[in-house]
Amino acid sequence: MSVTPIRLLGDPVLHRPAAPVVDFDAELRGLVADLTETMHAAGGAGLAAPQIGVGLRVFTWYVDGEVGHLVNPSVDLVGDETEEAPEGCLSIPGYRFDCRRHLHVVATGWNQHGDPVRVEGSHLLARAVQHEVDHLDGVVFVDRLDPEARTAALAALAEAEWQGMQAWVPRVEVSPH
Repeated sequence: MSVTPIRLLGDPVLHRPAAPVVDFDAELRGLVADLTETMHAAGGAGLAAPQIGVGLRVFTWYVDGEVGHLVNPSVDLVGDETEEAPEGCLSIPGYRFDCRRHLHVVATGWNQHGDPVRVEGSHLLARAVQHEVDHLDGVVFVDRLDPEARTAALAALAEAEWQGMQAWVPRVEVSPH
């Protein structure tokens, strides 16, 4: 397991659809471990493989104390209820913009061992699942903003201190005990 650099907005890998996972092997288990450790070090609610430069359909989440991952996920949006709320992204550090998402989802896929997984989520978990699956489809959440909000967001991001960088590495806090 290792903390891996997180790619920043502008990196082409963030705008390419990820490939399905074919082999449920030690390499995949290592990827899930790296995603989980990196997500925790960065303080995120989720992290998708393309965000660490790996073009595979895998993501992890940490919401309400629950850690999980999905391989080759598909998402069903449940009902018509949506919510616009501030959303952030580890590939856009330090910024949050209001983004409309469905309030309820059902996601299916597999775990790192190839066992089927079904996740039902509402509110923050539903938002995290939609956000991470977007990454797997080559979509960054600012792409989902209405045109006026997207223009304003991109103008703000043009001034970001990380502009021109390709990635950032979350710091791991080491306890003295």
